[in-house]
Amino acid sequence: MDGRESVDGALVARTAEAILAAFRDYNDEFARITRRAARRFAEREWGLGRRDAVERIELYDRRVEGLLANLVGRMGRWIADEATWSAVRGCYGELIRDCADREFHQTFFNSLTRKVFATEGVNAGVEFDALECAPQLTGGLAPFRSYAGTDPADLATRILAQFPHCRGEGEPLAGNAAGVARVAAALNMSAESPLVVEMLEPVFYRGTRAFLVGRVVRAERTTGLVIAFRNDEAGPAVDAVITADPAIRNLFGFARSYFHVDLDPVGPVVEFLRTLMPRKSLAELYTVLGRAKQGKTERYRSLYAHLASSDDRFVHAEGQRGMVMLVFTLGSYDSVFKVIRDRFPFPKTTSRPEVEDRYLFVFEHDRVGRLVDAQEFRRLRFPRSRFAPELLDELLRECAETCRLEGDDLIIGHCYIERRLKPLDVYLQTVEPAAARAAIRDYGRAIRELAMSNIFPGDLLLKNFGVSRNGRVIFYDYDELCLVTDCAYRDLPQARFDEDETRGEPWFYVGPNDVFPEQFLDFLGLRGELREEFLAHHADLLTADYWRELKAAHQAERWLEVLPYARETGEAAAA
Repeated sequence: MDGRESVDGALVARTAEAILAAFRDYNDEFARITRRAARRFAEREWGLGRRDAVERIELYDRRVEGLLANLVGRMGRWIADEATWSAVRGCYGELIRDCADREFHQTFFNSLTRKVFATEGVNAGVEFDALECAPQLTGGLAPFRSYAGTDPADLATRILAQFPHCRGEGEPLAGNAAGVARVAAALNMSAESPLVVEMLEPVFYRGTRAFLVGRVVRAERTTGLVIAFRNDEAGPAVDAVITADPAIRNLFGFARSYFHVDLDPVGPVVEFLRTLMPRKSLAELYTVLGRAKQGKTERYRSLYAHLASSDDRFVHAEGQRGMVMLVFTLGSYDSVFKVIRDRFPFPKTTSRPEVEDRYLFVFEHDRVGRLVDAQEFRRLRFPRSRFAPELLDELLRECAETCRLEGDDLIIGHCYIERRLKPLDVYLQTVEPAAARAAIRDYGRAIRELAMSNIFPGDLLLKNFGVSRNGRVIFYDYDELCLVTDCAYRDLPQARFDEDETRGEPWFYVGPNDVFPEQFLDFLGLRGELREEFLAHHADLLTADYWRELKAAHQAERWLEVLPYARETGEAAAA
């Protein structure tokens, strides 16, 4: 029987309506979790806020899985019928035609059909083509308030009154005069008068901080204005005023955890943010706003659009070859692709599931600006002709459980895509001495900030860290990553005999979780002025006492904060 004749119109309509209802239920719950952030900030419920962040990240996949189970019961044997799903897509498309953020609805539908059919590449018959479904960024104005005037102090006072936690009896904001002065000083940087400032109404929350985000509109250009607020025992107060472009990009960087900001619709706010950060990709902006699945769709769209307009080949990524991951890139594209190898040589003892668990852990953890946000993709299809022969050969030989050829295409069953960074060891060999010393200082800061978020990288080799285009050091190799609290930090025992120090293996017992910080520097191989630079700024990282004290703080559930800006100036290096 012809497939089209077997399609049950009533079943199609019920299925499309069920999918739309499931998406709306997901979206409503996403918003409910997001709105809790205001209370977490007001009540200083930082631990609960962290739980909310994980709950919101996990929500999408749970709802898609739940919907799929429901539809298996509803659709019976038609669950795997492409003609039925093609009709469902058409009906669903009509239902969402006038919806705001329509692309979110389409991505949700595609997430479902890709699970049903285990789609490799794109199945144009049953899903919305991501390459043709551009986001609706101009579907309305972003909700912002406009302030104009000639007196920066008056403008600052009115802007700060917009912050909802400032309102109340008596002094509306702790240290309000100081806060007004800081904002006024930032506005006074412009010689033009009158000033026009546009501030988004929704408040951006992340960790222990809240942010008002806006822009100063000038005749020749628009610049960003971000006001960061803290809430301590003295109450809410301005913590920093951020105007530098690199610092604002850092707040919204690919190594940062996601904001909790109540947006409906999302598109106009993304367009507003692009006026502040025109170099930021749509994928990064959607992702940092918590819409990680839409961020993946935008990354996919940009990748395949780029492939269609370029002709260079995928090649091995710069730097030393990894024992766990095979990493490749496209010179004309700003990302790397990481595929787990089938087998890991000695001394690696981890397994594929453990590696995947670590990447999931990073996805859900506070990345404090020092961990790359790696997006997970399955069943990607590429023309085999776009791969350098030696890379293609290694993928098929070393990653055969994941990669295979199908006609003229290479199917990659599972990979991670993340922003490309310059490996730190390569960077140090190619830059001027002053830049190399700055990178070593930031390398030490990266280790500290990761540790403050309860992350121990495991493998501290320079090759496992990268440098962003703005000089920020970021960790990107997760196969040995663990919690600070899972390690035992030991002082290096004194040798009993002279020959003990010349042995190839330790003469003392080393447990599976033992860490000897005194050995870090020799293990890293830093020499000369770079070694001295590290010692001058980070010698305490080489002591077991530093790590034991940090571990005890985490075990006592003390909140150790890593700010995404310098409190004094509001400036920071961008990721």
